[in-house]
Amino acid sequence: MKQIKISGLFIILFMSLQSFGQEKKWTLEECVDYAIKNNISIKQTVLDNQTSKISKSDAFGNFLPTVNGQASHSWNIGLNQNITTGLLENQTTQFTSAGLNVNVDIYKGLQNQNQLRKANLSIIASQYQLTKIQEDVSLNVVNAYLQIVFNKESVKVQQEQLAYDNKQLEKTTELVEAGVIPKGDLLDVKATVATDNQRLIAAENALLISKLSLAQLLQLKEFTTFDIADGDVVVPESGILLQDPKTIYDKAKELRTELKIAQTNVSIAEKDVKIARAAYQPSLTGFYSFNTRAAYSDRVVGIVPNASNPTSVIGYVDGTGQEVVQPNFSPILGKPDAVFNQFSNNKGQNFGLSLQVPIFNGFAARNSVSRSKIALERSKIALQQSEVDLERTVYTAYTDTKGAQKSYEAAIVSYEARQKALEYAKERYEVGLMNVFDFNQAQNMFITAQSEVLRTKYDYIFRTKILEFYFGIPIFTKQ
Repeated sequence: MKQIKISGLFIILFMSLQSFGQEKKWTLEECVDYAIKNNISIKQTVLDNQTSKISKSDAFGNFLPTVNGQASHSWNIGLNQNITTGLLENQTTQFTSAGLNVNVDIYKGLQNQNQLRKANLSIIASQYQLTKIQEDVSLNVVNAYLQIVFNKESVKVQQEQLAYDNKQLEKTTELVEAGVIPKGDLLDVKATVATDNQRLIAAENALLISKLSLAQLLQLKEFTTFDIADGDVVVPESGILLQDPKTIYDKAKELRTELKIAQTNVSIAEKDVKIARAAYQPSLTGFYSFNTRAAYSDRVVGIVPNASNPTSVIGYVDGTGQEVVQPNFSPILGKPDAVFNQFSNNKGQNFGLSLQVPIFNGFAARNSVSRSKIALERSKIALQQSEVDLERTVYTAYTDTKGAQKSYEAAIVSYEARQKALEYAKERYEVGLMNVFDFNQAQNMFITAQSEVLRTKYDYIFRTKILEFYFGIPIFTKQ
């Protein structure tokens, strides 16, 4: 029984936690922060940034020497010349060699230096690109967030209108039953309520779709329960429209990331030209090598020491055990302990400088320089195009914001007028001086004016945010 109570307690606790998780309300700041951390495009750009850092490591490695070691061991089996006696014999001879090579660039037409500078610029460009994508994602999140707020308020408007019309339906029903008004008025009111229900369903569907859009933009898996924090978004008091478009554009030229990316790409292209021109210049390389070798034959199983000088040998012992004395015998072959001595005796070193002067390479260097110059011109044109696009965008954003402000102000005036007209229509309807059809028309025009205020309000807020963004004002201020 106790176990059943504990299990029940866990179930209740789990359901409470699940309900708590579903009741989370996302603020705009939380949405932007989460999107920046989890957006797929941003993650890919972060990987590009890491790749550019690896490229810098490659460029730095060009200044370091290259060190390579090699070793080989071979067997010669069959009729071979005995390199000790000079006779052809059936034998197995083994050869072992080892070496170490070191090369270092001393001068390469400043190619390595320019490669490193280019790698540093690539890192800066990738960081700018990351910032650009973060800014784009932030603006998309703000737009999607405001769309949800707009749709929420639209739902409230439709709910209030439906509640009011339901009351009108009850009142009209009583008047019809009392014989005060004709039955046709009741049918008109019922049609109005049905229309209100349709509008409410459409508003709720638009709200659901806008929630799903933002949840998917945030890469949320459990997007069906996603919702944002409640609260009215007020129209910000912004002085951005007090600035002229030229001032905003000049400020944007200093701050906008897309221009910084284009400017960095020009610098990278200039480094590519210098790297390509390095092929015209001579290159100087320093080198050093160390090598040693040893050999062993099954015909030589031992060596004969010199009695008068124990540190030297005068011959070898063959496979039959017979001592073979040979003048000027050098123990290049012998048993394992002699083999190791050979590595010490046969070691050698080689070092020096290598100079390469390019004379003709089939136009490869010239064509490489020409291609890099074309790429440089392309990047300069791209920078000019970015400046033109930014100027057009800023002037368009300024015009759109000014237009949105006037539309919002006009919508408020229209709303206030429609509100007074509706109040006047209610008074006339209640005393029987207006029929239901005309009263419904006044209601519909008021609802349209109310919806237009909401639409122009959030359109004005978003366009103001964009224009402020180009002027260097953050999208939102963190608390």
